Amino acid sequence: MFKVGLLGLGTVGTGAVKILQDRLGRNPLLAEIEIAKVGVRDLAKARQVELAAGVLTQDLDSIVADPEICIVVELLGGLEPARSLILEAIAHGKHIVTANKAVIARYGPEIYEAANQAGVYVLLEAAVGGGIPIIKPLKQSLGANRIASIVGIVNGTTNYILTQMTQAGAEFADVLADAQRLGYAEADPGADIDGLDAADKIAILASLGFGGRVKREDVYCEGVRGVSAVDIAYAERLGFTVKLLAIASGQQGDLSESLQLRVHPTLLPKEHPLASINGVNNGILVSGDPLGEVMFSGPGAGAGPTASAVVSDILNIVGILSSSDENPALDPLLSCVHQHYCQITPIEELQTRFYARFLCRDLPGVIGHLGTCFGDHRVSLESIVQIGFQNETAEIVVVTHQVREGNFRAALAEIQKLEGIKAIASVLRVLSSQEV
Repeated sequence: MFKVGLLGLGTVGTGAVKILQDRLGRNPLLAEIEIAKVGVRDLAKARQVELAAGVLTQDLDSIVADPEICIVVELLGGLEPARSLILEAIAHGKHIVTANKAVIARYGPEIYEAANQAGVYVLLEAAVGGGIPIIKPLKQSLGANRIASIVGIVNGTTNYILTQMTQAGAEFADVLADAQRLGYAEADPGADIDGLDAADKIAILASLGFGGRVKREDVYCEGVRGVSAVDIAYAERLGFTVKLLAIASGQQGDLSESLQLRVHPTLLPKEHPLASINGVNNGILVSGDPLGEVMFSGPGAGAGPTASAVVSDILNIVGILSSSDENPALDPLLSCVHQHYCQITPIEELQTRFYARFLCRDLPGVIGHLGTCFGDHRVSLESIVQIGFQNETAEIVVVTHQVREGNFRAALAEIQKLEGIKAIASVLRVLSSQEV
């Protein structure tokens, strides 16, 4: 019998316990797993699952140090005490299963180095994509491929917001309030709407896909607060939909090549595979050689999907332990073995297309001046159109060809000073077929 200790019994922890207790029709290895201890903050709180007497405890340290527990499942979230408890558990020779993308994105190298030295596994399928299998496919099924790009919608909250803004023509603040009421967004939604959650996840995926460590602070991150219903409507007219994309692209294993790593709202062509990923769903598109493109999509959060991934990792470890020698070597397809850090391309050097909307005063030659400023900074324009005219203010929308971001930003700085420009209302990137 393999004893498991859970740190946390919230939404995901409760879902995991339900799966572990309801074995009928599931993998027979579940019969080999015993829930030994579950760490909680409040012993008196009502629970949706029944556990044997003495299983619940407020002493989290007793779980990670218990000599009879072989797998510690960390479902606390946040950075501390999650990081310290994971490291303490590893020091006691425990295998780790976690859904904590924040702690892995920031402290992954420290945690994996400790795990490798201790000869234990750290599995994190639930950290990215909820119930979508993406971690193990990148490690195993796609291991023969040279990964070129990983592009994903990996945050269900922002995808729900942008979907509702697109379908209902609603403004951001109204849809956010609705998402909070429905439980799709937290009371403090900053991690989601500012792109931080997605940045954690793409840092993890990039590390796996491109075979190197990633410093979380190197991920360029831009959220959806500035996306307006007006921009979404214009994007629709131009044949695009707006999504918050997490993008990693580069050359797997080539240390001389720099990796592009970023999160930002993006105009996505409607025919793109990710354009149809709506609501709280997630979608991840992986491109590699010789496979080509493969798409992973499905529910990206929630008790059931995330708990499914957690228990899947537990079963992986139990399967290895039940069929191996007493002290087996770590399976390199499940453990983390890379040591070098990926070189990340500065955002100023990024080559991409842009959409920009300008509010202009009723003065002659404004469009000409815009074109001149862009041309002076080597920004090639695909289109420049005056969309409307209200209250002596014209709206002009510009879409560029693929350009260097630093040049585009320099042109905007000069345009901002023009007498005819009242405001730069919005700037969004446009996905180019050459990029991914």
